[in-house]
Amino acid sequence: MTDDRFAVFDSLRQHNTRLLDNARLENGTGLAAWYNERDLIALENADHHTLSLYTADGYQSYFKAADGWHNGGGPDRLCLLPRQYTSTWNIRGPLSFVHLYFTDQHLRQLAEQTWDRSPLNLSVDERLFADDPQIALLYRHFLLRANWHDTSDRLTLSSASTLLLSHVLRHYTQVNWQLPGVTGGLAPRQRQHICDYIEAHLDQPLPLNELAAQCQLSEYHFARMFKRSIGVAPHQYVSQRRLALARQLLRDHRISLQDIALRCGFSSASHFSNRFRQAMGVSPSAYRTSIS
Repeated sequence: MTDDRFAVFDSLRQHNTRLLDNARLENGTGLAAWYNERDLIALENADHHTLSLYTADGYQSYFKAADGWHNGGGPDRLCLLPRQYTSTWNIRGPLSFVHLYFTDQHLRQLAEQTWDRSPLNLSVDERLFADDPQIALLYRHFLLRANWHDTSDRLTLSSASTLLLSHVLRHYTQVNWQLPGVTGGLAPRQRQHICDYIEAHLDQPLPLNELAAQCQLSEYHFARMFKRSIGVAPHQYVSQRRLALARQLLRDHRISLQDIALRCGFSSASHFSNRFRQAMGVSPSAYRTSIS
């Protein structure tokens, strides 16, 4: 985590909790992946909210309530800890989990962009060892499959964080507004502009807020209008265009795999090779040989 670190993040680093990975997203939210076992943790007075998903184990994670210790953890269980929340945890066995850190301001900004209004008051609900298939899906399908430090995955991460915050806002606060309907797609001029913009910036991270700003739309409206117009979500389209460019560049044997990776928005040749193999079934080198 960079500047303005989150209090829960800093508190966990002072315990036995082992930090596996962390990142700050373009919208200011934070991600952290952790592992812990045999630890006693007290969390208090954080000025932000924490959405935690257990990704493995957690069966022996205990929360201290007024009437004693309670557990209920396990894979895909979530804990939502509101700001200024005080809690004590006894981690008696192995636990792997991922945190998303966000503030009231992140929620208000999303509400203003999506609904063009802001809630007068904002109160995030507490949830302990809860089940929410939508949150589990967003964590596992987007966050846990992405490389948090590769530029090519920044759009996936920013899209997932927006969806998670929208879900929290609608289901775990007093704000129960219905999502605004999107009946049409992008105007022809918008569609051409955003496709040209993406094509010219495939070597860049291209987070969701940047693409939405190009069409002067909120992230919510842009993502849905883009999918209605193009047929796939923005992160899927950008991934397709990166791979299409890679296939084109692989025809020129003078260009190294490292250069191709950078020109297609990947931070390293190894990450590029992994993604290319996942999509094409062969490595970039094998693909290059097959078209020679």
